[in-house]
Amino acid sequence: MIESVVVAGAGQTAAVAARTLRRRGFEGRVTLVGAEPHVPYQRPPLSKEYLAGEDDRDELYLLTPDWCECNGVELRLGAAATAIRPAERSLELADGSSLRADALLVATGGRPRRLPGIDGDRVRYLRTIEDADRLRAELRPGARVVVIGAGFVGCEVASTAIGLGAQVTLVEQAARPLGHVLGDLMGDVMAALLRTSGVDLRTGEKVEGYAETASGAVVTTSGGASLEADVVVVGAGMVPNVEAVTGAGIDTAGGIPVDEYCRTSVDGVYAAGDVALQWRPELGRRVRAEHFDNANAQGMAAAKNILGGKSAHTAPPWFWSDQFGRNLQHAGHCDGADRIVVRGRVEDFDFVAFYLAGGVLRGAFTVDRGGDLAVARQLIGAGAAPDPDVLRDEDADLTELFDAL
Repeated sequence: MIESVVVAGAGQTAAVAARTLRRRGFEGRVTLVGAEPHVPYQRPPLSKEYLAGEDDRDELYLLTPDWCECNGVELRLGAAATAIRPAERSLELADGSSLRADALLVATGGRPRRLPGIDGDRVRYLRTIEDADRLRAELRPGARVVVIGAGFVGCEVASTAIGLGAQVTLVEQAARPLGHVLGDLMGDVMAALLRTSGVDLRTGEKVEGYAETASGAVVTTSGGASLEADVVVVGAGMVPNVEAVTGAGIDTAGGIPVDEYCRTSVDGVYAAGDVALQWRPELGRRVRAEHFDNANAQGMAAAKNILGGKSAHTAPPWFWSDQFGRNLQHAGHCDGADRIVVRGRVEDFDFVAFYLAGGVLRGAFTVDRGGDLAVARQLIGAGAAPDPDVLRDEDADLTELFDAL
């Protein structure tokens, strides 16, 4: 019988897990252990609304101290989880203390990937509230901003900086932004969106050097450019925080492997969120998804399964991004597609692209067509093989495809 649950981590996944445990009637002890001094908060606004100064800090918080007190959720903040002892079902903390529990959920998230040689007073990484506060003070009109890495975070920072009047140069070593996620065609669309929005996009260029001067910084690239900057933002991906399970008999290559029920290979130990490398039966491989929706879904599934349920997380991954006044959404898996069918006009940045593999809909990407994307998510989850002509036809009702299944 489960009487106590300890969550290593105090972010989105942990907050959802705690809420789910209480909503499903669990009356035992619940403890969230967080490395940061803050109650659980949302990270997506850190590169958008909060960075732009549109949201206050209070709007980020997921759980308030009052809610935790009323619901009997203990917060151990400012002390990271350092080790799990499966035999004792205990979690060791950086402050030297330890916590025992009947079930342990690892939701430690990740940290920004550091680039060798790119370090100094003008270099910024974006992951925490403090990171966003520091960067927000520097994104003023006329500021020269160099962003390294054209992933979603890098593009969002570029969008926010442009909106605040800064001059932005975005350096991406790949041939196109987000090509590894969206493919060449949609990668080119993203490049066009960035350039028409005022970003100086440099693709196919690696950063080869970094130096700071009395008046700023200089980033040199493989293309021979010397880019002067007041601030340099690195968005080179994320490294999963797996250190807490090192030595616990759990493989940590690329994340913490779990099944579709968020269970690790060690009895009583679960993992969810950015750190979890989850088995996806429909793909025949494990996937680690660094997205808000995934953190929510896995946190909920893990909590239900800790309480003896059998809740598999199998929904297609989905995430969104707001950039340059437009809403971008992505669902499913676009890699492995052998055909892309487009509804709408990519040149107007008003479309949805459907990714098919062997005729089966595997993924979708849209700019400003969230309604179509919502239907596509359902079709992807159902393993549908829709008629490409219907997908392409602006006059055809996509909901009828789902109703026909």
